[in-house]
Amino acid sequence: MALEITDATFDEVVLKNDKPVVVDFWAAWCGPCRMVGPIIDEVSQEYDGKAVVGKVDVDANQQFAAKYGVRNIPTVLVFKDGEIVNRQVGAELFQNLELLAN
Repeated sequence: MALEITDATFDEVVLKNDKPVVVDFWAAWCGPCRMVGPIIDEVSQEYDGKAVVGKVDVDANQQFAAKYGVRNIPTVLVFKDGEIVNRQVGAELFQNLELLAN
């Protein structure tokens, strides 16, 4: 299961992690986000121990959505050593989601 990441935990979970971190920016009202959610959970299980997979609710954590330029959801960012190394937005997620954690 993907971790719930908040403003309070973002730095520790994402920026200071020595593993790659896949972060799904989503909202409860977003239909495509609800379709991506189960896929994110599968990726979390598949890459357990190799990567950290988390979710950020953009409505509850607007600071980080704005900071990282998340204007459309779903958006998935991949961080390595605290830096964004990959960004996938909207429909392209379905084609590339499993590649994000590699």
